[in-house]
Order: sequence, then C-alpha cells, then structure tokens
Amino acid sequence: MFERHKTSIPGCYQIQPNVRLDKRGQFVKTFHTEYFKKNKLETNFKEQYYSISKKGVLRGMHFQVPPFGHSKLVYCTAGAILDVALDLRKNSPTFLKHISLKLSADQANMIYLPEGLAHGFLSLEDATVIYNVSTVYKPEADLGILWSSIGMDWPDTQPKLSERDESFQSLEEFESPFEFRSYQQ
Repeated sequence: MFERHKTSIPGCYQIQPNVRLDKRGQFVKTFHTEYFKKNKLETNFKEQYYSISKKGVLRGMHFQVPPFGHSKLVYCTAGAILDVALDLRKNSPTFLKHISLKLSADQANMIYLPEGLAHGFLSLEDATVIYNVSTVYKPEADLGILWSSIGMDWPDTQPKLSERDESFQSLEEFESPFEFRSYQQ
C-alpha cells in the first residue's frame, strides 16, 4: 500500500504510495487511516489545500506556532517540486537542520512533516501541490522563516516570491517555540 522512508529529520518521512498504471493513466491512494495509525502518523487532518505554482516559484518556509502547530502531508498532482523541511524543534538531534527531496506527480511520492518543522518548496516546473494539515488555519499563528537564511543550496537563487515570504525574519533571528518530543521519532 505505502512504503515509509525515514529522512534524516526524526518524524519526517518520504512516503511512497503504490501507483497503479494502465493505458488510461495512473491511480494513486494518498491516504489510509489504518496504515497511518499503525505507523504513528497523524490521521486527523482538519484542512486540505492546493496551490498551483509556475516554474521558479518558491513558497516558504511556513509553519504555525503552538498551540496551532500542525503536521502536514504534502504531494504533487501535477509537475514537480523541490520540497524542503527545516527542523525548528529545540532539543531535536536535527534542530535547525534541513532536508530536501523532489516530489513529483510522476513518482507520486509524498512528504510527511510532524509539528515543529517549517515547510517550503521550489517549483521545478509548473506544479499543483496538495497540503493536508492537522489544525485549522489561524492567521495569527501563521509564521515563516526567510528561505535564503536556512543554509539551503537552492538551485534557483532568484525565485519568484510573495511579498510575505520575502518579509520573513531570518533563521538566526527566530526564537523557536517548538520542543522535540521523543514520540515524534
């Protein structure tokens, strides 16, 4: 049904669903409650969004602060992105470290991010990205870190950004409210 692959960030996984291909195209199951429960992943997603981004668009690095922090399940239904997660959980073995991986509609892979990780991506081509989140959006809790301050070697140094994403504080200026919990491993 799914393969769960650890990343270097505890609790953050690349998930590969079973892709069924035939002459019509592909069929992909993106969520299964029992599998997620068995693997200690969030099963109670409160909201779902999608974004459509042109090639060269960078969105991020986004998160919601406690008590409105959330886990995310992210995947592409069209195109491809370079997805990035940044660990903001104090006492985590990967505190302030980031990972990146390519997500694509062709591969149908997903990333699961536990609460306390900032998330962003760069569109490698025109892309539609789905986000499932475990808490309801709260504008007053929605923050971000400046994309260029996280130590990531982005393949595009002049991405298309929103004014909001350009205005985020640097990682160096950020005081994290997140704490690492051992069950997040």
